[in-house]
Amino acid sequence: MTGTDERTSAESPEPGGYAAARLRLLTEGARTGPPRRAALAELTDDWLAGLFTAGAGRPRGISGISLVAVGGYGRGELSPRSDLDLLLLHDGSDPTAVAALADRLWYPVWDLGLDLDHSVRTLAEARRTAGEDLKVQLGLLDARHLAGDLGLTAGLRTAVLADWRNQAPKRLPELKELCDERAERQGELRFLLEPDLKEARGGLRDATALRAVAASWLADAPREGLAEARRTLLDVRDALHLSTGRATDRLALQEQDQVAAELGLLDADVLLRQVYEAAGIISYAADVTWREVGRVLRSRAVRPRLRAMLGGGKQVAERSPLAEGVVEQDGEVVLARAARPERDPVLPLRAAAAAAQAGLPLSPYAVRRLAAAARPLPTPWPAEAREELVTLLGSGRPTVEVWEALEAEGLISRLLPDWERVRCRPQRNAVHIWTVDRHLIETAVRAAALTRHVHRPDLLLVGALLHDIGKGWPGDHSVAGEIIAKDVATRIGFDAEDAAVLATLVRHHLLLIDTATRRDLDDPATVRSVADAVGTQGTLELLHALTEADALATGPAAWSSWRGSLVADLVRRVGALLAGDLLDEPAPTAPTAEQERLAIEAFRTGGPVLALRARSEPVPAEETPGAPEPLGVELLIAVPDQSAVLPAVAGVLAVHRLTVRTAELRTLRLPQDVHGDGSVLLLDWRVAAEYGSLPEAARLRADLVRALDGSLDIGGRLAERDAAYPRRRGLLAPPPRVTVAPAASHHATVIEVRAQDAPGLLHRIGMALEKAGVRVRSMHVSTLGANAVDAFYVTTGAGEPLPEQDAGSVARALEETLRAP
Repeated sequence: MTGTDERTSAESPEPGGYAAARLRLLTEGARTGPPRRAALAELTDDWLAGLFTAGAGRPRGISGISLVAVGGYGRGELSPRSDLDLLLLHDGSDPTAVAALADRLWYPVWDLGLDLDHSVRTLAEARRTAGEDLKVQLGLLDARHLAGDLGLTAGLRTAVLADWRNQAPKRLPELKELCDERAERQGELRFLLEPDLKEARGGLRDATALRAVAASWLADAPREGLAEARRTLLDVRDALHLSTGRATDRLALQEQDQVAAELGLLDADVLLRQVYEAAGIISYAADVTWREVGRVLRSRAVRPRLRAMLGGGKQVAERSPLAEGVVEQDGEVVLARAARPERDPVLPLRAAAAAAQAGLPLSPYAVRRLAAAARPLPTPWPAEAREELVTLLGSGRPTVEVWEALEAEGLISRLLPDWERVRCRPQRNAVHIWTVDRHLIETAVRAAALTRHVHRPDLLLVGALLHDIGKGWPGDHSVAGEIIAKDVATRIGFDAEDAAVLATLVRHHLLLIDTATRRDLDDPATVRSVADAVGTQGTLELLHALTEADALATGPAAWSSWRGSLVADLVRRVGALLAGDLLDEPAPTAPTAEQERLAIEAFRTGGPVLALRARSEPVPAEETPGAPEPLGVELLIAVPDQSAVLPAVAGVLAVHRLTVRTAELRTLRLPQDVHGDGSVLLLDWRVAAEYGSLPEAARLRADLVRALDGSLDIGGRLAERDAAYPRRRGLLAPPPRVTVAPAASHHATVIEVRAQDAPGLLHRIGMALEKAGVRVRSMHVSTLGANAVDAFYVTTGAGEPLPEQDAGSVARALEETLRAP
């Protein structure tokens, strides 16, 4: 019979034979990547075709019915755990026979434990369903004949493609909305520590959407590197399926090393970098393609009216000049007709700066031409090039899209060779929400909003771009970055004095935030150490702005009004010292009226007094105007000076499932003439309820009284809770680290603790310090994502700093305590 497929044998292969052949194919190392996916698809094709033929009768008796692969299987891309997307297409003449054949096809697949997405439809039903369900229509675009009536399958493909092209003006906006919703839900693949290779933006779904756009003939994606990027993600998904034995698309942290080994890569960081690079290519292609779709659809909507106005004359796109050799055309920045990139080495930066300043995208064709023809800049750069770079960095949010366009064609690494080491580099830190390269650009965006606060905006913006440039090198990234930044600054044309300032900014970009949140600002040694490192008022001003921009660009856990106020206080003190004021023995910071009231009450009653107060801070206007950002609740506690206060308070909070976000402790000595000779420990903490609402202040105080007098077994309560509700421990969490900060204070020994945050952590630290026989004079505790970063100022019982040997012993003992399970 004409129009039928006779390539399969009449006898159905045994499921066991297919399963054994499939297992051999997946476990042999000779074929990987596209060859293995194609071989797996071919093996499955032959098996399903055999099932079809055996179920339908002799091949020449097959007419009016066909078996069709759709979706990923239709593209011939079967990963080890991919599901099978199948359509049994028929002409409607014999529904009973079709139903019987479906059973003979689906049940063997299910018996083997394979996931199956199946449907049985006539051609008219398939077209109608596709018209109602965009996802069905996308799957049918990749329809591929497996067995049966070849003419029926060909008719389906022809009809579906024709419908898709005819309906493109309506369906493509729907597809764009679907992609945007998925991106909002799943995030950007290239910035996630545990990305979904399929659903996240820049993943396999987006690559499939680009194929659909191309099939519409309305627009097409940039082809450079797109096929290779898609192949990379498919290869990683294959390795993920094989290493986990599951049909998963999420690349979890605990599985990344195993997947990297499966692919023959050095480690998980190399794996993530390859994934991020592939996702970046797909994301950029999607941006360009959807922009072109929008332009074409707008053009189609406007063209009939223009033709009527122009009497049928030909429309000419208007070109508006933006800079020398750079014009705007149809909502994009393109090169002027007279532009000669081969003679104008500054043109790439000039075009990028003009686009960012205008808030317009750079045409991909313009960027490609610049990458192909532009001459390299001389060393050092001419002043115009440096100024255009500063203009680009100072343009705010539009800088990101323009920078990514330059990166897509390799122009950034050509302009700044050191960029290559940080490009797509992952940051295994829950506080950071961006890769290193994107974080640097985000910092420049944040710094652009602070340029009015500094005397040298150009140094602030370039410092923001370079502050983490050392993360591509071994060792302390600030130390490595200082050398790189000085070299880059000289290369792009800054004089020696400015290059030294930029090197200082990079070397000390963490100095202010670390010092303000982990050191006692009343200690003269703290202020002097910062002043010595910074050197001048101008550098201090730049470092202050860079600190805020860096923290804001890191993530929501890295900055708050509280941290900002601490940094501002430190900057004020350091600025005074640099201006010539003496800070040998400054008066301690005066308590607030409420703190003094609580301290007097605690001294009078001889017991703890506490107050709970909700706190919040406004969200920056450029983000989400309106609702304030919750900071939890401020918990103020005053306790007559005595031993074991820290572990008691921390333990009570842990028992009540309160998470400590920030914590400070200091000793307040009351005036002798008013209150007698005595001192009170004052604790100012920010807490939040782990589940539900906050407990009543009275309950907290009652339990604190019991904890202080020893009648509340905090350790036992916490142990019972942990036994009843075991927690998953981070498999990749680094071990805790406890160090002594030498010369950080003249009045106390500073012990720093960095550990994975966990319920009861502060209680364990307090108990260990109490056991060591040291006195906690003050402390500065903060939680950054999953990391606790704490500093404890401790003294002997006589109030003196610990001897060096004793300090080391305390630090080692504390670290051993925290490492213990």
